[in-house]
Amino acid sequence: MREVAVVGIGQTPIKEHWSKSLRELAGEAAFSAMQDANINSIDGLYVGNMMSGSANHQQQLGAYIADWIGMNFIEGLKIESACSSSSAAFRTAVMAVASGEINTAIALGVEKMTDSPGGEITSELATAADADWEVDYGISFVALNALIMQRYLYEYGWSKESFAQFAINAHDNGVHNSNARFQKAISYDQYIKSPVISDPITLLDASPIGDGAAAVVIVPKEKLNKTNNPIVKVIASSAATDTISVHNRKDPLWLTAAEKSSKAAYAQCGIEPNDIDIFEAHDAFTIMACLSLEACGFAERGKGPKLAIDGEIKLDGKIPISTFGGLKSRGHPVGATGLYQICEIVKQLKGNAGNTQVKNAKIGMTQNIGGSGSNIITHIFKSEN
Repeated sequence: MREVAVVGIGQTPIKEHWSKSLRELAGEAAFSAMQDANINSIDGLYVGNMMSGSANHQQQLGAYIADWIGMNFIEGLKIESACSSSSAAFRTAVMAVASGEINTAIALGVEKMTDSPGGEITSELATAADADWEVDYGISFVALNALIMQRYLYEYGWSKESFAQFAINAHDNGVHNSNARFQKAISYDQYIKSPVISDPITLLDASPIGDGAAAVVIVPKEKLNKTNNPIVKVIASSAATDTISVHNRKDPLWLTAAEKSSKAAYAQCGIEPNDIDIFEAHDAFTIMACLSLEACGFAERGKGPKLAIDGEIKLDGKIPISTFGGLKSRGHPVGATGLYQICEIVKQLKGNAGNTQVKNAKIGMTQNIGGSGSNIITHIFKSEN
C-alpha cells in the first residue's frame, strides 16, 4: 500500500445558508480544497452525507456534485454512516489512493439541515438509532445521550457541573474559528444555568446543527515534490461498529467501537495514546467527549471529567481537544463533521491554526462517532518535512 498525504483542504462556515443549495455548499468546499492543493482535476469523489434524501430530496450525491464541479466521468460515490459519514468517505478515499486504484481523490462531507423544520431534523437524527427498539418507543437522540450521562453520574459519582469544562473549553477555542457556528465564549455560570433539554443534558452540553461542507484532497505521498512546507501524512485509518441500540451493549458506559478503532489505529502506526499531540473528539454532547477520552486511552474509566477539570484538554494541556471549537462551538452539520475535524487537524499539523495553535504538534488524531457509538472511525495524521 502506498503512503497517502492530504495536500489541500476547504471548508465553508457552519451556519444557516439560506441562499445556497446543497450542491453550492459542496462545490464551495471542493473548489477551495482543489485551489489549496493547486490541482484542477481529480480521479475520484467520495461524499459523506446523512440526510440529503429526506432533508433535501436529493440522492446520487457522487454524480450530483461531480457534475456541479465539472468533473464528469470520474468515480463518484455517496457514503452514509450517520454522523460519521464524512470520515467514512475519507477512509474510502484513503483506501482508493493507497491501493493504487486512483491517484487523486477528494473526500467531501456536506449537510444542509436548516431548511427543514426542527421536528423533521430531530426525527432524521433518530434514524441513527435502532428504529425497532429505540425510536418506536419515542426516544430522541438527545434523550439517549441523556440516559447514558445520567447513568455515568450515578456509577462514578460525578456531578452534572463536572462536565462544564468540556463546553467552556470548546467555546474558548471556537471564538477564534471564523467557520464556527458560535464564536462566543461561555462562563461556568452560564453553563450551570442553561436550560434542560433532556435531564441531565442542558443546552450547553449539546452541539448545534447547521449547514456546511468540508473537503480534502488526497494523493500518494510519492507524487509530492520535496518542499520546506510540512507534509501531512495519513498514518492510520480504522473503523469499528457496536450494537446500534444502547441497551444491547454489555456496558452502555463504554464505547467499545472507539476502543477497538483507536487500538487498531495505534497498532497501524506503532504509537501509543501518549504520542498523540491533539485529539479532535466527537463532542456532540459533553458525555461523548468524556467517553471518547476514556475509550481511547487518554483517561481511566470513570475519570474523564478530571481531565477537563484539571485543564488537560486545553491547548497547553496533556491532550488538547476541540481546538477549533469542536462540534459544541464549531457546530455539527452531521454528515460533514468528520471532514471538518480532519481539516482542523491538518491546519494544526501544518502550523496554520492561528490563535489556537498547539505548540510542536506533530501527531493528531480524529475520531468521528456515528449514532450513539455504533459506528466509530479513527484517523491518525503525522506532520513531516
